[in-house]
Amino acid sequence: MLDYGLDLSGIAREVALPDLLAEGDDLDAVVSAEPDWSRPTPAEGWTIGHQIAHLAATDANVVLAVRAPEKFAAALEEDADAVAAEGAARPRAELLADWRAGRAEAAAVLGEIPLDQAFPWYGSQSSATLAVALRLMETWAHGQDIFDAVGVEHRPTDRLKHIAALGVAARGLSFYAAQLPLPTEPIRVELTGPNGAVWGWGPDDAAQRIRGSARDFCLRITQRRTLDETGLAAIGDDAKTWLQNARIFL
Repeated sequence: MLDYGLDLSGIAREVALPDLLAEGDDLDAVVSAEPDWSRPTPAEGWTIGHQIAHLAATDANVVLAVRAPEKFAAALEEDADAVAAEGAARPRAELLADWRAGRAEAAAVLGEIPLDQAFPWYGSQSSATLAVALRLMETWAHGQDIFDAVGVEHRPTDRLKHIAALGVAARGLSFYAAQLPLPTEPIRVELTGPNGAVWGWGPDDAAQRIRGSARDFCLRITQRRTLDETGLAAIGDDAKTWLQNARIFL
């Protein structure tokens, strides 16, 4: 199954790819200014070094999946915590240099391949469109952990639209993970972007609705905030259940 059967029509690679690069640069500026990568982040047991090592390892796996798909099966056996710990133990300057080179290589690979070219990715077949959106989501979410750790504001940008679109497309994952049936009734999602624009998904006349800021929605679907810590509002039982169980990864 390509792209896990998700409707990615709301995500354009030519827009999302530069945003991925920009998100990485913003995070780079923060971690480059932080000398102590042993500082703990909100992710239990993970320091700043763990977070950067995880991002670097995932970027490397993207390159492997595209360029040597026959070897990607080995990546499925990796333990994310162990890989992050191993990377965090490396010298800070070395890990930073590798992360910079790796994220640039991953972006270049994803920008070069045809949009219809499939490659393996954790139980399914991915495409450049999905992979770019996933890398942006992960960079932003793990970046949020680091911003929280160092006490720096994670300024919201219009890049959140790609993450929100991915979260809407992956709604079924929230119900699947909670072992709940996928609702058949449509849900309208209306999110306010950082510049005041309202981004919408789903039928305008849907009875079930979710409203709030794009930042809060992205924080919720990446499980960086509980529902009570956001200003999100839901109308309808299915919409409420979605937000209560919201996630964008297993």
